[in-house]
Amino acid sequence: MSRTAELDRLDAVLDRTLDQDGGSTVVDLAGAAGIGKSRLMAEFCQRARVRGMTVLHGWATEYEQHIPYRPFSDALADHDVALADPGAGAGHQGNRFGLHRSVAKLLAEIAEPGPEPGPEAGRRPLGRGLVVALDDLHWADPASLELLDHLVRHPPYAPVVIVVARRDRQTAASLAAALTRGIDLGTVLRLDLGPLAEHACLEVLAPEVAPGLPPGRAAELYAASHGNPLYFLALLQAGRGGQAESGGGHGAPQPSAGLGSLLLDELTPLTAAQRRTAEVVAVLGDHGTAALLAVVTGQDQAAVDADLDALARRDVLRPGPGGRWTLRHPVLRTLVHESIAPQERIRIHRLAATGLADAGTPATERAHHVEQSLTGWDPEAVAVLSEAAEQSAATAPASSAHWLGVALAHLPDHPRHTGLRRDLMLRRAQALGVCGGLRESRDLLHQVIAMSPPGEAGAAGVRTSAVTLCAVMERHLGRYAEAVALLRRELSQDPGPALADTVELSLELGSSAPHATAYPQVRADVARTVDLARSSGDEVAEAGALAIMALGETYEGEMSAAREATDRAAALVDALTDHDLASLCEALVRLGWAEAFLERYADAERHADRGLAIARRGGLLYVLPHLLLCKAQVHIQTLRLDSAVELADEAETIARGIGSDELLAFVLANKAYALTYAVPPDDPTALTVAEEAVAAAGMGTSWWASIAWCLLAHAVVLAGDMPRARSAVLRAGGNNLSGLQPSMRPLIMEILVVSAVAVGETNAARNWAERAREEADRLGLPTQRAAALRSTAHCLLADGDLAAAVELVEEAAAETARQGTVLWETFSLLLGAPLTAAAGHPDRARAMWTRARQLAATGGALQLTGLADALRPAVYGTPAPEADSGPAAVFPSLSPREREIAALIAEGLTTPDIAARLYLSPRTVESHLSRIYRKTGVTSRAALAVLQIRSELGGQEPGPGRAPNAPR
Repeated sequence: MSRTAELDRLDAVLDRTLDQDGGSTVVDLAGAAGIGKSRLMAEFCQRARVRGMTVLHGWATEYEQHIPYRPFSDALADHDVALADPGAGAGHQGNRFGLHRSVAKLLAEIAEPGPEPGPEAGRRPLGRGLVVALDDLHWADPASLELLDHLVRHPPYAPVVIVVARRDRQTAASLAAALTRGIDLGTVLRLDLGPLAEHACLEVLAPEVAPGLPPGRAAELYAASHGNPLYFLALLQAGRGGQAESGGGHGAPQPSAGLGSLLLDELTPLTAAQRRTAEVVAVLGDHGTAALLAVVTGQDQAAVDADLDALARRDVLRPGPGGRWTLRHPVLRTLVHESIAPQERIRIHRLAATGLADAGTPATERAHHVEQSLTGWDPEAVAVLSEAAEQSAATAPASSAHWLGVALAHLPDHPRHTGLRRDLMLRRAQALGVCGGLRESRDLLHQVIAMSPPGEAGAAGVRTSAVTLCAVMERHLGRYAEAVALLRRELSQDPGPALADTVELSLELGSSAPHATAYPQVRADVARTVDLARSSGDEVAEAGALAIMALGETYEGEMSAAREATDRAAALVDALTDHDLASLCEALVRLGWAEAFLERYADAERHADRGLAIARRGGLLYVLPHLLLCKAQVHIQTLRLDSAVELADEAETIARGIGSDELLAFVLANKAYALTYAVPPDDPTALTVAEEAVAAAGMGTSWWASIAWCLLAHAVVLAGDMPRARSAVLRAGGNNLSGLQPSMRPLIMEILVVSAVAVGETNAARNWAERAREEADRLGLPTQRAAALRSTAHCLLADGDLAAAVELVEEAAAETARQGTVLWETFSLLLGAPLTAAAGHPDRARAMWTRARQLAATGGALQLTGLADALRPAVYGTPAPEADSGPAAVFPSLSPREREIAALIAEGLTTPDIAARLYLSPRTVESHLSRIYRKTGVTSRAALAVLQIRSELGGQEPGPGRAPNAPR
């Protein structure tokens, strides 16, 4: 079959992947059914094998869309790696995002094998490079789609190609979005397969299938098939083209039916036992071993082996890894599966479930067969579904929710099952919430609450859990008023909830209420919760309530109360074990954020790290983004931007999986904050991410929405758009700025001061600067005080008082240096260096500039290194420095970090080696390399090495388009 253009592009992918600077790629083969996706994928895999690459092949199927990670486990089975029950592995810690990272690491290990294993290892020898082919991905389960999304966003740094084939019109929106984002990121190559060229059908396919067919007749059949090769083959083989009109009206052929009849004709010569064996294999899928076939067919092992031999000789069945048998192609499996009488198919599934249970197979592998065999209420079957849902709750919550839904659908509507129904509904709601079905979860919880009236014996605990979880769903949906109303109603019941239930409800009230109203209005509620928890001896709940108090008081800028609550919460949290905190990990979130806002960076990072360890072990996925961002915030302020961006990336992946726009807005805003300083001055990435953050926030006025607008203002002001920066701040806080976080207002007001000065509104600038000074004095936080000092300095400069402005900026730098807020120390130094030089203190100015430049370079702050380079003439004067024939002179457009990486490339170091040498991630090194290529005009590591060597010998840097000709 001729797909020359597509194959040329696929060959280029393989060659680039195996090149020394090649990384991983996802290839997206999209098109209609029968257009040739599978055949093109097979040819691609064969070309990869010829190059010595390892090839793993997996399929998704229409009948197994709720088996977690089905296509990936199918592919990895070719490598003798089990992934059928991902939640069972200790290494995954019940965290599906941890599993994603483990799979990425595994793919990299397969792609870059170590020493060849001996015969005892049981695996075939591997070559360099890996192709993972995933066919029919439009049928894939949600867990697989989430894993693929992770691999698109965080590709393993190894020669890995993941090629997926899918029907574009049947593709889930989440898969289409993930692949489209990958195109934007440069990690996905999409090939949209259209009709096959007429000459390929007439000159290649027709002579092979129907030799002697007149050319005119073949052309008629091609027109009737609309260029679809599967349909064309069916018309050739079934001889139905003469009945068709090429226009495709009511008389158009049904070629797939003709092909189906042709394939099923292969089963006609089989004996009854052989056909039954083929049918059982079609039903069993991955479980089609000879032993299980004997159980399901009722034959002895010798008879089954004889049938398998006969079917293999006819190429109906093919042997696979682990003694499994499969039909030779998924299309044939589908046809055989559909040809089985419905009642017989149910019976085969039931026997399969029994046989797998006798073999000790986990419930997650039996659940599919149990589901397909259920025709009514069966307590034992529902118990299997419930167990499978429990096992997959953390790693595949969508499958967990599905199986619980199946169990509920078969549960009789009888009072004696009310307790079980409530339990299954509550668990299903939890699973739906985790996988992003927030509204469906909330609606289900409303039903649970209605089924559990206050005071009913045995329902109190379920009702409290349902009300609390419902409030969490409402909170994540941005419906804070509804969450607060629900909780207050529950707490006001007469008789009221038990003490433990009251504490649980009150803790969630303390979490939800500050989003719906100002913290001072719930201060008394939080204080009562602290007292209740203490009186009941519940130290975990007391720590949780104190953490809410600490964050609330810190947010409001009530520093005395904030410090006291933070100290008490930290002392209690540090005395508790990880086991104690497992059920209330959010306490560490709030404590860490409170400490970050109080500029206690070491304590904040320590508590965030502890929270991350606990949350990962327990699968507390709602909590992870907040902990990751807390740590990222610390790294931004202390100028560790590479790691800050990585932390924000991980938080973004989780937030998108959860499906909350509110959370996504918060995550993207913080990611934009890190990128604002991490990318070069001319890079629009930070602004793009910030704009997406405010889009996700919508018309909201919550703290998270306010943060998104403020951080958009940060990105905009550095881009030089002062009016837009001012508008963003006022959108966040209102004209009187009451909507801004009080403990951060001086820093945000600096944007208003700079914007006002830039447009000549000096009176407005003075008013904002005076307010910033007053609020900073009240807060007593060095970073906020430094912002107020810089704001006043801007006003003084506008008035022409250079000496006073210099004094204030230098004081701001000293304030932030004492506190360890490296970001704002660097910023203050860069602001002050040219002013100090202009004031007649060149030595001090150069010392300030040098320190700022070093801090920026060490912290990965390309925005600030670019600013420093732009300011250098103002600090050192107009005469150029002495000529330098070294790399800095030959690569003037590169940052020091980029020149450092270029030098290591010239030494022959690989990306992982460079990452280890410089304490960076491989992904960060690759980002630097992309910028180096763009700035120097070279396109490969080899060419860059040649250029670097020339620079060290005193050569000149060629401009773009004049890169040295070096082999790749």
